[in-house]
Amino acid sequence: MSLLEVRDLHTSFFTPAGEVKAVNGLSFSLEKGKVLGIVGESGSGKSVTAYSILQILTHPGRIVSGSIRFHGEELVGKSDEEMRKIRGNKISIIFQDPMTSLNPTFTIGNQLCEAIEMHTDRNREQSRARAVEMLKLVGISEPEKRLKQYAYELSGGMRQRVMIAMALACEPDILIADEPTTALDVTIQAQILELMMKLQKELGMAIMMITHDMGVIASVCDEVIVMYAGGVCERGTTDAIFYNPRHEYTRGLMRSIPDMSDDEKTPLIPITGTPIDLLHMPPGCPFAPRCEQAMKICLQEKPKEYWVGRDHLSACWMNVKDGICCTERPEEEES
Repeated sequence: MSLLEVRDLHTSFFTPAGEVKAVNGLSFSLEKGKVLGIVGESGSGKSVTAYSILQILTHPGRIVSGSIRFHGEELVGKSDEEMRKIRGNKISIIFQDPMTSLNPTFTIGNQLCEAIEMHTDRNREQSRARAVEMLKLVGISEPEKRLKQYAYELSGGMRQRVMIAMALACEPDILIADEPTTALDVTIQAQILELMMKLQKELGMAIMMITHDMGVIASVCDEVIVMYAGGVCERGTTDAIFYNPRHEYTRGLMRSIPDMSDDEKTPLIPITGTPIDLLHMPPGCPFAPRCEQAMKICLQEKPKEYWVGRDHLSACWMNVKDGICCTERPEEEES
């Protein structure tokens, strides 16, 4: 059984201008010990998916329909008090910007100990010992000294390490990393990703990696979901997505990756057009207005997800046109 099962999730924000369908019929599963990558540009619904799972949506957002099952237990409809027993304990999250996630008026030690005491039966002294242990685990030097410091006294990389320590202090089953390296320089990004993968292997937890960086996806993920306009464009193993992309949006993201081996300094090829207006979703494929290969049916009818390989699904009419898709999962080829 999967650790997490999300089925036909619809999350909307009800604004004075109308309903913004931020997540529109999303389904996926996450297994123990696996790293699932969710990739897409800003506004594609990645973070809203994470907030829906943890039930931390702010007004006027709410889950309209769908199912979120953790260890077979339905989370949709649970009270805030019931969710507090799961948040930070069984499912933890690392937010994009640690400076806005850490309270500037409390010391690092105060915040770490509070999280540990809230979800475990440790007393203050035991919680402090656990906080020191976690800071050592994430590679922070002089942990006893750091506990007495405030967030503004630490570098960006150290603040992110503190956030990881806080997220892992109660040994969660699932860690949601919401663009954890966005505000960091390239060297620190690599260190943070290496640390997360090391801890994932040691603790055996599952990770949901949310990012817009295809390079991060390629280096750490087992499976990938490509999101656009709140829905899934393509999903599959990392190898399938990178070596055989079957959706024009995925191909556009791939073309936007700079080639460091290119001596000619070839300019990047951007995805033309602007993101879709979620207040006025078109009847067809949401990416069709920006797609250079769009056909008439793309504008009129939304494509279903079709199998384009044993571990590869794509929602693109081009696969139907080219006759390379099927409605049932292909049998494994004999070697």
